[in-house]
Amino acid sequence: MSDQPEAIVIIGGGPAGASAATFTARADLMTVVIDADKGMTRRAWVGNHLGFAEGITGPELVDNGRAQAERAGAVWVEGTAESVEKVADGFTVRTDDGDTFTASNVLLATGTSSALAEAAGVATVPGTEPQIKTILAVDAEGRTSVPGIWAAGTAAGVSVHTIVTSGDGARVAINLISEVRGERHVDHDILPAS
Repeated sequence: MSDQPEAIVIIGGGPAGASAATFTARADLMTVVIDADKGMTRRAWVGNHLGFAEGITGPELVDNGRAQAERAGAVWVEGTAESVEKVADGFTVRTDDGDTFTASNVLLATGTSSALAEAAGVATVPGTEPQIKTILAVDAEGRTSVPGIWAAGTAAGVSVHTIVTSGDGARVAINLISEVRGERHVDHDILPAS
């Protein structure tokens, strides 16, 4: 393993993307989240998310997810990812304002949108959730048909419920970190002894 941290670009900052970013950043992987802030969670009232007995608004959940990922060390970029291009050592992601980010791996947490993935050559399949027409084809770990491009959350075919998408983001991030490191990644904090 090199002395430089691996670079991960996560596209989408909703529950799946922010959860994944929290795990990759905590694992000391250089993590950039590109988020257009147009996800469906912004319009939700969430009364069934574990840990929020009184419920939480979608905007609060998204903002808290971003804050947690940034506290872990993720860099948040407000903008729209326009393209994901394969380069010699990974990928270049271009945004709508002309910025470019290079990464060894890309994690797509793009919710209901598959256009960016399809343009990058990622295989799709019909969606199984109501009103989700197309999802990205992924294996059991979250890898897409393009090596180095991963997918999590609704884009990868899991239920649109925020508790499920956030858990899926964490699951795929752990698998990605494990592959980068060559050993199973574990991230558990322990309460100090009293």
